[in-house]
Amino acid sequence: MPTGRTDTLLAMTGMLSLVGGDELNPGNEPQDEALIRAARPGPAYVLATAAARGRPDLAAANAVRWFAGLGIEMEELPVRTRSDASSKETAAKAEAGGLFYLVGGDPGLVVDVLESSRVWNAIADAWRNGAALAGSSAGAMAFGEWSLIRGGRWPKHDERRYKPALGVVPGVAVIPHHDTFGAGWRTPAGLSKPEDAVLLGLDERTAAVWRDGVWTALGAGTVNVEASDPEPRVFRAGERIEGLPEPAG
Repeated sequence: MPTGRTDTLLAMTGMLSLVGGDELNPGNEPQDEALIRAARPGPAYVLATAAARGRPDLAAANAVRWFAGLGIEMEELPVRTRSDASSKETAAKAEAGGLFYLVGGDPGLVVDVLESSRVWNAIADAWRNGAALAGSSAGAMAFGEWSLIRGGRWPKHDERRYKPALGVVPGVAVIPHHDTFGAGWRTPAGLSKPEDAVLLGLDERTAAVWRDGVWTALGAGTVNVEASDPEPRVFRAGERIEGLPEPAG
């Protein structure tokens, strides 16, 4: 039976990995090795966009070191500013990429730099054509329909508001570091979550992985899916994740 266009596109998309943080450290081998196996031919790139206001060089170097230990050569795709994201040269590199990894940092910055940009469009097209795509912490948050960014000043760092994000996974807001500080995030008084939003809680060194039409949990901790059910559903390594929308291939 012929399939529809959406089914065809989803069949072509590469692996998508949403990691809960503490990336590039021991304990992340299951999801990162799976990402490497799923990569299509082409360069492997790290994007230190989320760390652009901190130490992006260090973040990129850590990714190069970590993935070298797993047997793959990685280089930085330099996208730290909106001007970088508009570069034709950088977009041309992205078009040929086989693997992309967005590290953690500032979730709002990832969206501000990449949204609707030439480079992001090239990355998204590469993923739709089989490249592997991953983000950890802020990188994973940017892939949802909303990114939960800080809604208050210190000490109200646990107050979060919904900011429209890149929309790779529609209807979802990612909560990373769910086993440490992420579970304490809340929205300011009077601000409720968007209707039908799914909250995806990811423990550190743990990933929700989309491949071959299925979401699967990988890593050391748990994946928590909070939708309309009274209690979140919890999934462990190797289990199929239910209640999480398909990516927007």
